Amino acid sequence: MSLLRQTVLLFPLVLSLACASPAPAVRAPAPEAGPPDLVLVESSPVETSLDHADIPDAKDVWPEMINGATRTVDVAQFYLSNEPGSRLEPVVQALEAAADRGVKVRVLAEEKFYKTYPETLERLAKRPGIEMRRMDTAKSMGGVLHAKYFVVDGREAFLGSQNFDWRSLEHIQELGLRIRVPEVVRSLVDVFELDWALAAGGEKPQVATTVGGPFPARVEGGAVRVRPALSPQGWLPDPATWDLPQMVKLIDGAKRSVRVQVLTYRAKSRDGSTFPELEEALKRAAARGVTVELLVADWGKRKGTIEGLQALQAPPGLTVKMVTIPQWSGGFVPFARVVHAKYLVVDGAQAWVGTSNWERDYFTHSRNVGVIVEGEAFARQLERFFADTWSSPYATEVDPKATYTAPNISGTP
Repeated sequence: MSLLRQTVLLFPLVLSLACASPAPAVRAPAPEAGPPDLVLVESSPVETSLDHADIPDAKDVWPEMINGATRTVDVAQFYLSNEPGSRLEPVVQALEAAADRGVKVRVLAEEKFYKTYPETLERLAKRPGIEMRRMDTAKSMGGVLHAKYFVVDGREAFLGSQNFDWRSLEHIQELGLRIRVPEVVRSLVDVFELDWALAAGGEKPQVATTVGGPFPARVEGGAVRVRPALSPQGWLPDPATWDLPQMVKLIDGAKRSVRVQVLTYRAKSRDGSTFPELEEALKRAAARGVTVELLVADWGKRKGTIEGLQALQAPPGLTVKMVTIPQWSGGFVPFARVVHAKYLVVDGAQAWVGTSNWERDYFTHSRNVGVIVEGEAFARQLERFFADTWSSPYATEVDPKATYTAPNISGTP
């Protein structure tokens, strides 16, 4: 067949194909959204109804984060206390394994508690690849390193009420945050570097950074904005991140509700001076018709603390409840069986989560860290957490006329 005849016969086919509707473009699948930038992480006392099936546990999250480290793990803790076979043991092993695979591990702990809990610190200090420092915070800031946080590869961090204590993972109600917001993680890195230098015995580093914010972030259920909230005043890379004035501003902006949970609450300092900032903000809120609810541990029954709680109790505007966790069936556990979470929720729309109890020294003399989050998607989660404890059989209203006896938390006579 001639070339001309082939061309003539093929022309109608080519023409029909050219006139046909073009095939739809093949689109690449949309990238899957990554994990949330902020994730609540809890611990709950065994043999209670306080656990939430949909909130991950610190005992699972901590090893996962550390096992994912490729370059660095920086840990800052009030103290470290492990027991063989406890839920903290996999965390300690994860730190050791990280060092074994070449990750640079640094652990910073408070000097004041070293004599009480030396074993875990000494175990880690003996491991090649792990560098240990103890911070004598009283000599610099005047208080203690009370913060509880760690940073992995400079890309994600954990902060919250949980100490690196086996009891915190088994016998104490705790609440923390896994954070993947770069600017917030960076602020924790800056604080760690400042304290790491102080622990080496040097002068106060001349660090000056501007954090800014709030920064956009994703949580389960929506978008929020987050910014660091740190203490103490005078020892922050960015003075604007001081937490106390930010928290007072949150409460002063409340229109419907203020809900607070902390281990201890005192409006009078140990030296007898007053600490009016937070208490007056709570009272101002109640006076303008805002529902104010405060949850504290029954450790607050001790003399010097209970009187302030009784004076503050003025329902229906301002209600104070104390939480008592029943003892474990396996026997007495010292310094445990208690609620230890620290957070604030305002109008179901804004929140603070941190490591500070509500006493003056935590904000003015001790190292603490936290975040403030704007957005209902996050605040709703905290509201539910609060409500479950507030309405639990473990919580009872403070009686202004009762005589309270402080619980024996140490177990010693």
